[in-house]
Amino acid sequence: MSGKQRSRLSATLILILMSSFTISCSPQLDTHTEEASSSKLRITFWSPFSGGDGQFMAELIQQYNNENKDHVKIEQINNNSGDYYPKLSTAIVTEEAPDIAIVHSAKYSQYAPAGFLTDLNELAVEAGVNWNDFNPTILKSTVAEDKHLGIPLDTHLEVMYYNKTWLKQAGLLDEKEKPILSNGEEGFIQFLQKIRASVPEHVSPLAEPNVRIDSFWLWYSFYNQMNIDGGRFYTDDGKAAAIDNPSALQSLKFVNSLYTSKLIHPNINDTVQNFAKGNAAILITGVWATGTFEKTADLNFGVTKIPQIYDHPAVWGDSHTFSLPYHEKPDKQKQIAAIKFANWVAAHGASWAKAGHIPAVKKAVESKEFQQLKYRPDYASSADDVTYFPNQPRQGTINDELVREFEKMMVGQTTPQEVLHNAQKIINTNLQIQQNTAPQ
Repeated sequence: MSGKQRSRLSATLILILMSSFTISCSPQLDTHTEEASSSKLRITFWSPFSGGDGQFMAELIQQYNNENKDHVKIEQINNNSGDYYPKLSTAIVTEEAPDIAIVHSAKYSQYAPAGFLTDLNELAVEAGVNWNDFNPTILKSTVAEDKHLGIPLDTHLEVMYYNKTWLKQAGLLDEKEKPILSNGEEGFIQFLQKIRASVPEHVSPLAEPNVRIDSFWLWYSFYNQMNIDGGRFYTDDGKAAAIDNPSALQSLKFVNSLYTSKLIHPNINDTVQNFAKGNAAILITGVWATGTFEKTADLNFGVTKIPQIYDHPAVWGDSHTFSLPYHEKPDKQKQIAAIKFANWVAAHGASWAKAGHIPAVKKAVESKEFQQLKYRPDYASSADDVTYFPNQPRQGTINDELVREFEKMMVGQTTPQEVLHNAQKIINTNLQIQQNTAPQ
């Protein structure tokens, strides 16, 4: 790497370390798989997985290590999710990066411009990857400037969990035990009001916290359902904020009304446990909660896509992808081996789906193994509706600052209009910082 390239990567690393981005994985502990046999090609693989995610990935790796005929040994190194990306970024710059790593699609906006990820266009062909195997919506999130920068593993997005006991009591379950719910703001409000009128007072019609990023995800999902300016953060040239618009305001007022009308009970901290204990009729959160609810005794629940409030289906989501971190002197044999492994795991997405995620490979979703799983097939079509956050290097920092504005709104300190006015300023400030600190 030239001195200029090294300087550029180092400068970009500083920007990345300054900006944090909330990811959906739970906190993890550092663990190592057994050491690779000296007779096999050793591939190091970094991930931020633990709990169910970590267990399912470990099982897939063990299966691959036992079955592959290329004398390859995959060694997974789990990292704590809280410092995973700063650690990975530093490792890339210092030439200590693993052979392959999990990278969320949301990080591509930072990692791609920095040159942190390897172009897979030619390598993937040699490794036997067929890009047509993947869901095009998910695949698109791993492409930058016509370069494939990752093998998509899944998408994880928001879904709607419902307590069948409470909905049946409210007369809101059909003969297939699916929610009876009309599209639109009024339809969803009436649905929640009917629940409130029929369940005990301690049961929240809808469970959402008034802190953290959950309400932000909910708003972003509904905002992207709008035909005019749906999901818009920036002007077309990306040089200025455009979030303070009528569509953003309408969808934000709607989300805020769910709180102010007490259709969401105040001060619910752990919404997953709240729902698991039967204290909420509806919960909108990520697919990663599916495994928890499956293991909860006496919880009679179902899961489906989030409501369509506006013009068309859309839902916030992110993806786990396999990427090859940049190396100044890459080992092509290891690169090909790593891609073959990633492609194999993606093809076995039905096993990975036990963690709750939707596989990125179309045949994995269509497979008998996946279709026989409980709950997952009920929301699998949401993969076609997933909307990712904008491809902006400072999007993580912007999101974190906007979440704090949302939290003020949830406790009545600001109005939706004030949130968007402040969001406009926050975005423009960050765009100016980016312009002033961009590597030359």
